[in-house]
Amino acid sequence: MITSTTPYIAEREISQTVGVVSGEAIIGAHIFRDLFAGITNIIGGRAGGYEKALREARDIALREMCDEAAKLGADAVVGVDLDYESLGADNGMLMVTAAGTAVKLR
Repeated sequence: MITSTTPYIAEREISQTVGVVSGEAIIGAHIFRDLFAGITNIIGGRAGGYEKALREARDIALREMCDEAAKLGADAVVGVDLDYESLGADNGMLMVTAAGTAVKLR
C-alpha cells in the first residue's frame, strides 16, 4: 500500500476516492520506562524507551490504516495524518492515530 502525507502520489493519477480510513494503537507506558525517562529528564539525553514505544504504536496505526484501505480495494492512502496523545490516569497510555483518504490509482 502506497502512503503519502501529500494529497497525491507523485507521477500517478487518482482515479477514485474510496473513503476515509484510520488505524489506532494504544500502548501502556511501562513503569520502568517511566522511571528511566524521569532519570533521562533529570540528567539529559533521549528517552529511548518512549521513542521505541512511539515507533511501535505508529507502525501499528499505519498498518491498521493500510489494512482498512486494502479491504476497500484502495491502491494508496493520501493525506495521511498522524496524531499522538497521552491517555489514562497520570497519562499512562500512549495513543497514536493514523488517518487518510483511501484512493484508487490509474
